[in-house]
Amino acid sequence: MNWGRFAIACVICLLLGHVRPLSAQPAPGVSPAQAQPAPAESSAGSSPGVGVSPANQFPRSPLGFYRGNARSKGGQELGFYINLLFVAMILGMFFLWAHTTAWVDHDSRALKLNSEMWNALVILIGAVGFVVVLLVPMFALGLLLLLATYGVPLGMYVNERNQRVPDSAKVMTPAHIQGLFIRAAARLGINIAPSRAARDSALGPPIRFIGKSISGKGEDDSRAQAAEKSRGFVAAKELIYDAIMRRATDVHLEPKEGEFAVRYRIDGLMYPTEPFDRAMGESIINIFKVLGAMDITEKRKPQDGSFRAELEKRKIDFRAATQGTREGEKMSLRILDQANSVSKLAQLGMRKQMQEQVKEVIAQPHGMFLSCGPTGAGKSTTLFAALSELDALTQNIITVEDPVEYKMPNVTQIEVNVKAGNSFPNALRSILRQDPDVVLVGEIRDAETAKIACQAANTGHMVFSTVHANDTISALYRLIDLGVEPFLMSSALSAILGQRLVRKLCDDCKEGYAPKPDLLKQCGLPPDKVEAFYRPPKESEVVCPTCGGMGYKGRLGVFELLIISERLRDMIREGAQVAAIRAEARKNGMLYMKEEGLRLVVKGVTSLAELQANVK
Repeated sequence: MNWGRFAIACVICLLLGHVRPLSAQPAPGVSPAQAQPAPAESSAGSSPGVGVSPANQFPRSPLGFYRGNARSKGGQELGFYINLLFVAMILGMFFLWAHTTAWVDHDSRALKLNSEMWNALVILIGAVGFVVVLLVPMFALGLLLLLATYGVPLGMYVNERNQRVPDSAKVMTPAHIQGLFIRAAARLGINIAPSRAARDSALGPPIRFIGKSISGKGEDDSRAQAAEKSRGFVAAKELIYDAIMRRATDVHLEPKEGEFAVRYRIDGLMYPTEPFDRAMGESIINIFKVLGAMDITEKRKPQDGSFRAELEKRKIDFRAATQGTREGEKMSLRILDQANSVSKLAQLGMRKQMQEQVKEVIAQPHGMFLSCGPTGAGKSTTLFAALSELDALTQNIITVEDPVEYKMPNVTQIEVNVKAGNSFPNALRSILRQDPDVVLVGEIRDAETAKIACQAANTGHMVFSTVHANDTISALYRLIDLGVEPFLMSSALSAILGQRLVRKLCDDCKEGYAPKPDLLKQCGLPPDKVEAFYRPPKESEVVCPTCGGMGYKGRLGVFELLIISERLRDMIREGAQVAAIRAEARKNGMLYMKEEGLRLVVKGVTSLAELQANVK
């Protein structure tokens, strides 16, 4: 909304509202006193022609004439020729129209509608209505025309935008109008909701929290009811709803000197949002602690908990972790949304040949498939995508995780609990007696887990696991450092997949540019075959509604696949040098992660700066 035009329009409306009616204006050169109706004259002294007024006076009104909005005690009221009620109604409609035009502009851009057309319709037709109401002599008729010029284009826009949004985001529906009344009554302390579900949806975003039981098994609805009565409950719902709508994977509540800072992790990077004051921030943390079955009185020791939320008929899991800091208690929330999870290998961003190689490896009856990379590189996501390619009905698949993040149908999932004595080695020993075909170990952290996993791979089981290493060759020596014998590892390993995550460029706002020949040579690309690279747009007043002005939306993997051939098994068993193993892998056709990433840069999927920042 252009506030300069807004101010000019306000001034014009006020000026038009102060124009005096022509019937109330005295003739030029006539004072207001002279312009008053002449007293009635006696019939004896009157001149011929009844009703003829003397010169310089208005004709006498047969209905009675007075100036102003109402007759005063003296019978006359000079000046003040505007009707305050009518002017108030016109100004109220004007400000409502101004707010509506701003909402239509923002909403149409966010939904990728024809914002120019809808802005023109709402603004121009509304402006015509205001002109009409000021020119039509009958105010009631003018007001009806104004309502029509305001409501018709708005109704047309609402009808189109409601067809493109889910039911929970539709406006001017019976449910939306009911929610407006419920929220207005709730601010006054009155509960008029017909049901608890209607009250939950009206009091804040359409999200419902589900608490965790103290035993950790099942759900405790009483915890959600206790949280509802707490101060800041609506703010907590709005925080979680906003984070989900922005595709955030983590929410961080960080105490500062005079406020609680809030940051979202979106596509791997942290983005600040509007902070809370200290009191509100502490109340929100207590709400999440109540939902996660944590002790709200303990603010110094770290605590862990979990709870769920229901949004649009799907359930979303949350992992909460608190930590005492110098400024106060900090909380981080991990959002585990199944709707945003990757369920197939094809969604990871691998090239087709690599996908076929991975499918061949995971279809083997025994062996070990490792995924390596730093924390947050998507290793577990890759393993679950690989598991989804297997038939869980004809195979016995068991996983050991810390904790269980994504639930898979027909798969036995075990959560590590060190306090209860259920560690990775103990759980792995136990499940090997459960006749598994496929075993997934969340992470190889110690020598005992590594040895048991290799032994399981050598005894007829297919083992999936992750290990922290920079690349595939480093992962081999990481296992040796953990104490695994080279002969045991060489016979167990089938393949190692190294990976990183890079952000994808927004298809709607990315811009191309011609790279310099020196840069192409430095990257090992032929200058005559690369026409353009792509990058995020430079700063602009118009924010892209698809990515929110970030230039990127979503992430995909950059991979490096090492297939363990018979020659490599011999070299590992003999303790060959890193350079020799790397050279042999290159002979077998392995591409480095950086080379795979450059393929994505040339295709315009990501930018060169993003690749260089994440793949060394």
